[in-house]
Amino acid sequence: MKNKSDLSIVNLSTYTSPRVKEVSGKDWIEYGGDNNYFQYLIDRYNGSPTNNAIINGVSEMIYGKGLDATNSNRKPDQYAQMKSLFNNDCVRKLCYDLKLMGQCAIQVIYSKDRSKIVQLEHMPIETLRAEKCNDKGEIDAYYYFSDWAKYKRGNELTRIPAFGTSKEGLEILYIKPYRAGFKYYSPVDYQGGTQYAELEEEISNFHLNNILNGLAPSMLINFNNGTPDPEQREMIERRIYEKFSGSSNAGKFILAFNDNPETAASIEPVQLSDAHQQYEFLSSESSKKIMVSHRIVSPMLFGIKDDTGLGNNADELKTASILFDNLVIKSFQGLLIEGFDKILAYNNISLHLYFKTLQPLEFTDLENVEDDETKEEETGVKLSEDIIDNEIANELIDLGENEEDILKEFEIVDESEVNYDFEDEQDGVVEDLNNQVNLVSTGRANKTKKSEQDGTSKQAAQFDVEFLVRYTYNPGKTKPTSREFCKKMVRAKKVYRKEDIVAMSKKSVNAGFGKGGSENYSIWLYKGGARCSHRWYRKTYQRLKSDKSMGKEITSTQAKSRGFKYPKNAQKVPVAPKDMPYKGYTAAYAKKIGISR
Repeated sequence: MKNKSDLSIVNLSTYTSPRVKEVSGKDWIEYGGDNNYFQYLIDRYNGSPTNNAIINGVSEMIYGKGLDATNSNRKPDQYAQMKSLFNNDCVRKLCYDLKLMGQCAIQVIYSKDRSKIVQLEHMPIETLRAEKCNDKGEIDAYYYFSDWAKYKRGNELTRIPAFGTSKEGLEILYIKPYRAGFKYYSPVDYQGGTQYAELEEEISNFHLNNILNGLAPSMLINFNNGTPDPEQREMIERRIYEKFSGSSNAGKFILAFNDNPETAASIEPVQLSDAHQQYEFLSSESSKKIMVSHRIVSPMLFGIKDDTGLGNNADELKTASILFDNLVIKSFQGLLIEGFDKILAYNNISLHLYFKTLQPLEFTDLENVEDDETKEEETGVKLSEDIIDNEIANELIDLGENEEDILKEFEIVDESEVNYDFEDEQDGVVEDLNNQVNLVSTGRANKTKKSEQDGTSKQAAQFDVEFLVRYTYNPGKTKPTSREFCKKMVRAKKVYRKEDIVAMSKKSVNAGFGKGGSENYSIWLYKGGARCSHRWYRKTYQRLKSDKSMGKEITSTQAKSRGFKYPKNAQKVPVAPKDMPYKGYTAAYAKKIGISR
C-alpha cells in the first residue's frame, strides 16, 4: 500500500497599486483589482500600528481646532451661514477620509428652488464609484452602493450627479488631489508605504499567533496500535482537545497514529538563526518606511522616539512641527478649502477660510509676518476679528481737534460720562442721525466749523458766554487685546464734533458688521464695534468775551443757569457696546453665535 500525502500551498496574494478598470456593460469605474481598494486601505489602517497612529494624527492636524475665517467679523452674517453649513462633525470626517483614502466627498443639498445650498453632509468615500467620463472627459456623476464587496450584477445602484452638473436637489462634490495617470480616483499620498504597513501587520500577526499557540506544539501524542478510520480519528482528536486544550493549556498538540512504536512519528524543529534580530529589523524597517511614505519629518511628532534628532527634544519638535505643518498639513487644508469655496460661492458667500492650527503658539514664527490676517492663519488666534480698518481710524482722527488749541481760547466747563435719563430718547438709527446734521463729505478736517451742538447763552447780555460741545473717546486706556481702532483713538487724544463722528458711519468701517450684513455701522452709537469697552464722553467748553471769569471752571448746572441748553443724544451714545443688549450685535446674529441678551 503506497503512502499518500496531500500538499496544499496557500498563496497570500496582495496588491499595493490600485487598478482602475473600465468594464464593458458597466457605467461606473472599478477601483482596485476586485473593485474594493478602499477596503484594502482600511485594512492597512486597522492592521498596522504605525500607519494607524500617523493617519489619526495627520487627520487631527488637518482639522486642527476647526474651520474659521479671517474676515468673520467683517462679514458676520456670511460667517454664520458658513458655520451652519460646515458643521464640525462633517468637516472632521472629510479630513479623515482625505488622509486615509486620498479623497473625500460631500453631499450638497439644495433648496427646492435651487436658489441656495441649505445643507452639507459627509459621504463615506468607499461607498462611491465614478461614472465613466462624458465626451469632454468630465465626470458627470457617481454611483452609490453601501458595500461594493457584496455588489452583484443586477443590484440597484443610486446615481448622484456631480457638483454643478445638474438641476437636481442633491449632488456630490468630490475632492481629490491631482495624480498623474489617475483621472477617476486619486491614490493616497502614502501609497509607497502600503506594503510596509501590510508587512508590519503580518509580523504582529505572526507573533500573536506564536504566543497563542504557545510558541511551539506543547505535546506529541502517539497511538502505536494501528490507524483507525477517519471517524474514529476525529472522535479521539476532539476528546483530547477538550481534555488538554484551553486558556490554561496554551498551545497545540500533535496527534499521530502509528502501526507500532518503530513507525512512530518524530518531530524535527526547524530553527531560524538570529530570529529575534531578523524580526526586530523587519519591524523597525517597516515602521521607518511607513513614516517616510507619510513624509514624517520627525517621529516625535507622533510620540515615537528614535536615535536621530535636530538637537534637543524641544528644538527638534519645534522645527519638525513647523516643517510638517507647511509641507504636509497645509496642502491638505488648501485642497479642502478650495472645495469649500466652490460651495460658498454658490450662496454668494466670500470668506477667507482657514483651519485653526493645533500647533503651540510658541512654535509659530511671526518675525516676517506683518498683516493681521496672516498672523491669524498662522496662529489660529483671531487677531482680525477685533480690528476695524486703520484707514477709518486715521480719517476720523484727522477730523478731530487738539484740545490744546481749544484751550487757548476756551476753558473746560464739564467733562463726564453723559447721563441721558432725563432727556427724551431718540431713535438711535444711523439714518435718522445722518439726517439731523450736515455731514462732512470731503473727508477733510473741519476744525474751524462750528458744531450744531455749540451755542451761545440766551442771557448773553448778562453773561456774554459762548459754548463748544465736543466728544472724546474714553476710557483713555487699552489692553493688548484691544481693537486697533480703539488703540489709535486713545493714542490720538483728540476731541471731535458730533457731525464728524456721525459722518464716518457712511464709510465702510467694518464691512458686513452692519445690520443685515451691510457695509457700515454707526461709530457714534457702537464705537469700535460689538463687545467694545469704550464710550463717547462729552466735554463742554466756554469762552467769556470779557476776561473777568476766564480760568474759572463752572459746572454743567451753572452752564445751564447761564442759558446753555445741552444737546440731546441717543441713549446708546454713553454706553459701551459690551454693556448693550447682545453685546452690541444684532439680535439675530447674537442668537446665531450663542450670545444671550
